[in-house]
Amino acid sequence: MTKKCLVTEKGVMSGNNNCYSKRKTRRRFMPNLQTVAIYSEILEAPVTLRLSSTGLRTIEKNGGLDLYVLNTQPSKLSKECKELRDRIAAAKAKKGL
Repeated sequence: MTKKCLVTEKGVMSGNNNCYSKRKTRRRFMPNLQTVAIYSEILEAPVTLRLSSTGLRTIEKNGGLDLYVLNTQPSKLSKECKELRDRIAAAKAKKGL
């Protein structure tokens, strides 16, 4: 599984550890990824996503998973979020909302 957030697309960064003697060794900065199950009101089921804490805050700020995915431009969504958007849009059309 990739170490990338589905919403913010934050990934692994690299840099240096600097010790007191200024000797540098390479290291990796990992994103703060959490596996969360967010309830989709339109799908009426929880959707499991791997998000960073910032991505989770972004979804909550926009009013939930359904509103975030439907109101965000498709060019700014990851491939998995685009597939989720299609599923939500199809379920919304089926329900006549």
